[in-house]
Amino acid sequence: MSVATALPAATTPTTSEPGRGRGPRWYVLLWRDPKCRIGLIMLAVFILAAVLAPWLAPYDPRASGPDQSAGPSAAHWLGTTDSGEDVLSQLIWGARTSLIVGLIAGAISTVIGLVIGLTAGYSLGIVDEILSFFTNLALVVPTLPLIVTLASYSPVRGLGLIIFVISITGWAYGARIKRSQVISLRTRDYVAAAKLAGDRTSRIIFREIMPNMTSLIVVGFMGASLGAIGGEAGLSFLGLGDPQTVSWGAMLNQANIGGALLTGQFAWLIAPGLALALLITSFTLINFGIDTLSNPHLREG
Repeated sequence: MSVATALPAATTPTTSEPGRGRGPRWYVLLWRDPKCRIGLIMLAVFILAAVLAPWLAPYDPRASGPDQSAGPSAAHWLGTTDSGEDVLSQLIWGARTSLIVGLIAGAISTVIGLVIGLTAGYSLGIVDEILSFFTNLALVVPTLPLIVTLASYSPVRGLGLIIFVISITGWAYGARIKRSQVISLRTRDYVAAAKLAGDRTSRIIFREIMPNMTSLIVVGFMGASLGAIGGEAGLSFLGLGDPQTVSWGAMLNQANIGGALLTGQFAWLIAPGLALALLITSFTLINFGIDTLSNPHLREG
C-alpha cells in the first residue's frame, strides 16, 4: 500500500469549510441569513443610486420644464411636479441626501454614545454619576420638540444643521445601553487578568472590552442611522430643511403643498414615501444578520 493511499486524511484540505477552524467569517454569517441578504441587496441598490445619481437621473432635479403636473409618461416615468421638475430625478438624488444624513449623523451619535458609555461604565464613581446625570437628562427631554425648535430658530439651513441637530439629540439611548454592557464586562476574568498584568486602562478598554461589544456597537449605529434618516425626512416634510437640497422629505412637503392628492399625481406622493420605507426596511433586515454575530442560537441552517 502506498503512502498516499494509507494517509488520505493528511492530504485533504479542510480549511475551506466555513464551519471548521476558527469558524465562518462575519460576512459569511451575514450573507447566510436570508433576511440580512435581502437587506444588503436593497441597501446596495440605494447606495448605487446615490453614488451614480448624476448619471442615472434623466434630468436636473431642480430644473423646471414645460410639462407641469404631468402624469407618468415615456419622457417622465413618474411624472412631474407642479413646477415641471422630474419626479424620478428627484427620487434618485434624494437617496444621496438620506444616506449622507443617516450615515454621518448615525456615526456621530454612535461615537458620542460609545465614548460616554465606556467612560461611565468603566470608571463608575463620581465620573459615572456626572455622565449618567447628563444621559438621563437627554433621555427625558422630548426629542422631537427639541429638534424642531433648534432647526426653526437656527439662522442657517442645510444638511450640516440637520446632521448636527440629530447627532446631539440621538446619543443618549445608545450611551445608556453601552454603559450597562461595560459594567457587565468589566467584572469578567480576562479583564481582571489584564489589570493584574499591569495593562493600561486604554488598552483594557480597546483590546479587551470593545471587541466584545462589536455587535452592540453596530446595532446601535444602525438604529442611530435609522433615526437620522427619519429625522431628516420629518424636518424636511415640515419645511425646516434646506430648500435647495433635494430629499425625500422635501418631495413629500412639495407634494402636499402642490396638492398632488387632489390632482391625481399619486406617483409624486407615493414614490418618496415608498423609497423611505424601503431604505428603513433594508437597515432593519440587516439588523437580523448582525444579531447572529453575537448570538449563535439565532443562526439559521
